[in-house]
Amino acid sequence: MRHIRYSKFVPDPFDSLSTEDLLNMLEDFLLQSGFESPYYGFSEMDQEQTMERLRRALLEALQERDMIPPELLEEMMQNPKDARLNELLERLMERLAEEGYITIENPGKPQGQLTQPLPGQSDRLEGRAKFEITDKALDFLGFRTLKDLLGSLGKSSFGRHDTRELATGVESDGSSRRYEFGDTMNLDVNATLLSAIQRNGLRTPLELDYQDLQVRQCEYQSSCATVLMLDCSHSMILYGEDRFTPAKKVALALTHLIRTQYPGDSLHMVLFHDSAEQIPLSALARVQVGPYYTNTREGLRLAQRILARQGKDMRQIVMITDGKPSALTLEDGRIYKNAFGLDPLVVTETLHEVQHCRRNGILVNTFMLASDFSLVNFVQKVTEICHGKAYFTTPYTLGQYLLMDYMQKKVKHIH
Repeated sequence: MRHIRYSKFVPDPFDSLSTEDLLNMLEDFLLQSGFESPYYGFSEMDQEQTMERLRRALLEALQERDMIPPELLEEMMQNPKDARLNELLERLMERLAEEGYITIENPGKPQGQLTQPLPGQSDRLEGRAKFEITDKALDFLGFRTLKDLLGSLGKSSFGRHDTRELATGVESDGSSRRYEFGDTMNLDVNATLLSAIQRNGLRTPLELDYQDLQVRQCEYQSSCATVLMLDCSHSMILYGEDRFTPAKKVALALTHLIRTQYPGDSLHMVLFHDSAEQIPLSALARVQVGPYYTNTREGLRLAQRILARQGKDMRQIVMITDGKPSALTLEDGRIYKNAFGLDPLVVTETLHEVQHCRRNGILVNTFMLASDFSLVNFVQKVTEICHGKAYFTTPYTLGQYLLMDYMQKKVKHIH
């Protein structure tokens, strides 16, 4: 006789959590800037993105939100290794990997003839397993940040860069005009036929000539090439405030905005510190501050080289910083550093580079995360030279000002 054994159903307390909820909970961990690290993100002491660290971050996030049942916490305190909570956390991390938000790099098998790890060795191998967040996760975090920023501004929709000019295109927003070589063949049939009738009279067959062709006009929408210069010097996490993580979130939001709403635009990322370097947008999440000075001139030089390769109507540099320029690359390649006050040599050479930007038709907009009087004076000189805009803001309002500036292109100063 066949028997069926029933057991008590134990519900999964995390079934209601979606992967998007998990990403929201882990956002600060995935985009950490080094502010929480006692080593301030020094490259030689940078902690690896291991699965064990991800598990601990997920556990802390669930505890902060009181989402773990008391019996699971009590079980884990009594027997940490065999607790059911560990199994549930593993399932959550597997869901993130299955839906393409993280990739897991498992360590290779131990060398030798062993097919199974020795007792205790499996734990070490599991701790060596690494993970990387994917472009899909970065895109989601950028969309979430963008939605929050625009929601706080009361904006429900946003469009492309409108101008006062007219051009031929698909959308017929303007009047018709005579076709010229190179125009988009968005033919106004009625106006074309009327022109032929006025020239030859109403007769059949109707003869069309080149001069009869009329095309519809639409509002000309320009394209923009943007280089986002992000300061990753040590001062971005000093004085008990993390100013680097908000800047990274704004960069992700700007990336999502351009990709979805301004497909003709381009965005490039430049980090400036002792020197300057261009990084892919996919590497933004892993960027951290370091024991660096602020070489603003080198960042401007690299940004100009990038923009010189972009065939866009508008070219601009968006610079996010919180400190004064304190480093300079000399002609022989050595880096001159001075962290005390505004060094005349560093400031002079930096302002000369701003003048080069103006001569090349590049707009420089500065978002300053500080309000020191000497820094305000320096930023005002930068805006006077390049006819750009200066925003003296905070990490909490940085995203609002930056996105509104990008979308509206208003010429004004916010102090």
